[in-house]
Amino acid sequence: MIGIIDYDAGNLRSVEKALISLGEAPVITRDRKSILEADRVILPGVGSFGDAMSRLRQYGLVDVIRETVDKGTPFLGICLGLQLLFESSEESEGVEGLGILPGRILRIPDTPGLKIPHMGWNSLDIKPGAKLFRGIDNGAYVYFVHSYYLKADDERVVAASTEYSTHIHAAVEKENVFACQFHPEKSSQVGLSILKNFLEV
Repeated sequence: MIGIIDYDAGNLRSVEKALISLGEAPVITRDRKSILEADRVILPGVGSFGDAMSRLRQYGLVDVIRETVDKGTPFLGICLGLQLLFESSEESEGVEGLGILPGRILRIPDTPGLKIPHMGWNSLDIKPGAKLFRGIDNGAYVYFVHSYYLKADDERVVAASTEYSTHIHAAVEKENVFACQFHPEKSSQVGLSILKNFLEV
């Protein structure tokens, strides 16, 4: 079973729909037992870092997520779900993230001619051997919607990057933890291939 963590995040249904199109039967849940028993777990999300961490705490999900990761369950963060896996964000100063991976979330710098939030298709520079991107050509385009970006402390966990006003760590993978700043569920066939790769790790 694939568990999609429900903490009132905005893109739950689009993630669910993408997984159903791949022949899966995902369960949207905030139930501790269901999440811990899942074969794979996805943390989606759009919106504010601080609000999301507040809801994860409210629903008792912070420890559940850490326990899920610690037991080796394949875990995928999407968009805000990636950001929450790290330590902090300039969007919500003083709010601690999950701290599962070391790094900070920074605001995309203002650059003449570039709009923020970054909304649209960007190409990826994919690290050779990255599991999420197996069978996907370097330079593939995926869909982003964000104003903040990841700067990981350890570049060895970076599976793909992109350029938009600055160098952006667009995807990470370390052991059983995977995450994408972009939206695979909105990234056409490339995005479905990424989700399929996650289902097969």
